[in-house]
Amino acid sequence: MSTAPVPAEQGQPAHTEARTERQTKNRILSHLRKQWMLYLMIAPGIVYYIVFKYVPLAGSMIAFQNYQIFNGIQGSPWVGFDNFIYLFTYPDFYIVLRNTALIALYQLVFGFPAPIILALLFNEVRLMLAKRTLQSLFYLPHFLSWVVVGGIVFELLSSQGMVNQLRGLFGLEPILFMQQEGFFRSIVVVSGIWKEVGWGTIIYLAAIAGINPNLYEAAVMDGANRWKQIMYITIPSMAPTILVLFLLNIGNFLELGFDQIYNLLTPMTYSVGDIIETYVYRAGVLQGQYSVTTAIGLFQSVIGFVLLYIFNRLARKSEQGLW
Repeated sequence: MSTAPVPAEQGQPAHTEARTERQTKNRILSHLRKQWMLYLMIAPGIVYYIVFKYVPLAGSMIAFQNYQIFNGIQGSPWVGFDNFIYLFTYPDFYIVLRNTALIALYQLVFGFPAPIILALLFNEVRLMLAKRTLQSLFYLPHFLSWVVVGGIVFELLSSQGMVNQLRGLFGLEPILFMQQEGFFRSIVVVSGIWKEVGWGTIIYLAAIAGINPNLYEAAVMDGANRWKQIMYITIPSMAPTILVLFLLNIGNFLELGFDQIYNLLTPMTYSVGDIIETYVYRAGVLQGQYSVTTAIGLFQSVIGFVLLYIFNRLARKSEQGLW
């Protein structure tokens, strides 16, 4: 009675699997030995995100508790969604949410394109000394704290400041800009652009530097002027970088930052300038409402994730996106 031959792939499955596993481990170890310096360089960044981004996620359960600081997370009683119900039935929360959304929208509409435009202008400067000087001047405000910038803004817009002195030359009455609601959001957006626009151009200038010069040479041969080169070569080549940064901004749509608003806010502008971060500071830090403020932070994260997911899905239609 003859025995049927055993297929090669089924003859020694354990041996083959073990050999494949050893080969995979050897490839990984070989890659780590060759690139160990790169992994060492990114290690602090990985540790930072683990310690300050992922580990604190466990604290999100405070939003579902009546958190008591002396009892800790494990000893505090659970209240379910009571903190969220309180949050969405609290009248002032909608005022704070409206202010946050409007300022974020203004910053996205006016602040996001600003470094793109400035990078395009820098790219057109042919005198290298002038280009580097201008870049340094525009980079400088980024290294100033919002305390310093806020003081500069208050001095410029005070009743005796430079702006009102210029108005006086034309016979106009001084305006208390920082005490009027109608000017506050514009001041926030303009001061934010002034402080960060130069720093924001770094990534866009790097994207421009990576464009193949042969494209510009071919465009010149076809008779394209500088404007057409910008429209049909520079901007389309920057599009992937612009899209990625836009998606990152959308993910942080409701996170304006505490420093800027707090240093520019006055009691007369609370109705239009009080945002989520300043409210969290008052309710969480000053009044000790940790559960409610954690619920607000979780709400911000959920809204940011939903917006990022929606816009990323739209971006995927053009074969671009974060994932």
